[in-house]
Amino acid sequence: MHFLQDPRLLRQLAYINGKWVASSNGHDTSVSNPADDSFIGRIPDLQPEQISAAIEQADKAMIGWRAMSADARAVKLMNWHEQILQNREDLALLITLEQGKTLRDARGEIDYGASFIRWFAEEGRRAYGETMPSHIPNAQLSTVREPIGVAALITPWNFPNAMITRKAAAALAVGCTVLVKPASETPFSALALAELADRAGLPAGVFNVITGDPAMISAILCKHETVKAISFTGSTRVGRLLLEQAASTVKKCSMELGGNAPFIALPDMDPDEAAKAAVDAKFQTSGQDCLAANRIFIHRDSYDAFLEAFARRMAQLKTGNGQDPDTDLGPLINQQAVDKAASLVDDAMSKGARLVAGDQFDAPGRHYFMPTLLADITPQMRVFREENFCPVAGVMPYDDLEQVVTLANDTEYGLAAYIYGNDIRQIWGLMQQLEFGMVSVNSVKMTGPPIPFGGIKQSGLGREGSRHGLDEFSQIKYYCLGNLAAGF
Repeated sequence: MHFLQDPRLLRQLAYINGKWVASSNGHDTSVSNPADDSFIGRIPDLQPEQISAAIEQADKAMIGWRAMSADARAVKLMNWHEQILQNREDLALLITLEQGKTLRDARGEIDYGASFIRWFAEEGRRAYGETMPSHIPNAQLSTVREPIGVAALITPWNFPNAMITRKAAAALAVGCTVLVKPASETPFSALALAELADRAGLPAGVFNVITGDPAMISAILCKHETVKAISFTGSTRVGRLLLEQAASTVKKCSMELGGNAPFIALPDMDPDEAAKAAVDAKFQTSGQDCLAANRIFIHRDSYDAFLEAFARRMAQLKTGNGQDPDTDLGPLINQQAVDKAASLVDDAMSKGARLVAGDQFDAPGRHYFMPTLLADITPQMRVFREENFCPVAGVMPYDDLEQVVTLANDTEYGLAAYIYGNDIRQIWGLMQQLEFGMVSVNSVKMTGPPIPFGGIKQSGLGREGSRHGLDEFSQIKYYCLGNLAAGF
């Protein structure tokens, strides 16, 4: 594209076994910019036989890739890491064009995504086994960690770069080959990563990007016996379907699913400070973030002051095209997302919520939804129950900590929670009682390569990042080495 410094980063073909591939029947799908519906490009609708062939080619490529030393694989990964950083601006612009987030956030995602490649390039050298004291006479007992096999990575549209690198870097570092199925809304970030992987010298078949019908491709990946691991980030509803499909071949499945994060401001928290933090936690990625604060709980004594401060800070956010440097919130991904946001507000207001702020007449385009503040939400409302994935903030008062723990835990989700306050005794008590895989205290930022990202309950299985990220793409083999000479 003429606006990219390197037009070769806009690839409109799938990437399989080191080659750029069109659909065997010539069919493709157009991709547009959610900010203004402008055309970006086309991606091929690969056919079932092409998906199956890609799986087999990845399996063949794994023979040489797993045989390489961990150091040699690390060198390839670090070459990829450098290629990504060298092309940071173009990669960020691609994210803004196809996903809608601001260039500022997109640049942050590129840095964030690249950090996982560096982390796992190093961590792959530490995929240790162990030795054990033997209970068997004259025997040595030990384990080694081996790559599990071909891994299928099914990734979402809200972080089209980083959700790929976080998964792929772990799988590649331990010796697996991967097939990436990016979201159809945001395929070009994945294809640009493939172009840079090629330049970095990753062998053919090691990193593949396949495009086309999501349901068809996912079903093949889940049911094909050669695919040994499925890693998915997306909704809990789709995660359940993938688990059912993968059960027939007993695959290793890691699932990063939905969230319904509570934000709890303790009674001693200054309302204005709490409002600043809550605005940051709620409106990251225009609310289209599994870590976004969905339900905001404020002590009744501070409730009115908090609502006033939150509305004031929310009014300062600018909604617009992500390419505008002054924009804070970009568009939602599509019309369906806008319609869902509106339906959540309508449902809440019909059940007694107050619309404090959020005038949709100010929206700059049809895929935009203005940041909205709802007060007095209740557990009977969809905005309380669902992962809303939009810039709608629901706030409710609480009277004591026992009550707020019950309310916060009243969800099928268990990904992340936020606590803001000063009393360490209250903080510690909440940290222990909240049923979430990640709890952040007095900080909106909680993720990064060293941490085990993941949830409990119906928010997922397994962890990404940290040393535990290798677990999803490896298996333990145990050796019992007897001493035949001991009997002589």
